[in-house]
Amino acid sequence: MKIWLIFWLLCGAAFASDFITKNEYAKMLYQNPRGIGCDKCHGKGGEGSLISKYRHFDKKTKQVIDDELRAPRINNLDFETFKEGVLSAKSVMPSYFLTDEEINLLYEYVINFNKDKK
Repeated sequence: MKIWLIFWLLCGAAFASDFITKNEYAKMLYQNPRGIGCDKCHGKGGEGSLISKYRHFDKKTKQVIDDELRAPRINNLDFETFKEGVLSAKSVMPSYFLTDEEINLLYEYVINFNKDKK
């Protein structure tokens, strides 16, 4: 009987180490939530980054204008603004079908970028 108890305790300990922490899961969500990661546009620290430079023709001035597309900084947002941004697709921002728990984990992960720098 003691052998079975020890066996099951060892099995439980061995399999328990396979689970990831909430922070590891949030990091995975930030890097690749559903195909393309937040870090590709918003940067590794959520500070925002340049997505693309392009030229376009302004019909009013009849000139070619150099322009750029930038992803905004996200590591300084309040929770409601962050959640709205994740849930609603805007221009080039893809839609992510994340649960409320995943959004909360992702928000905590992104906000902690600032705390880690202090």
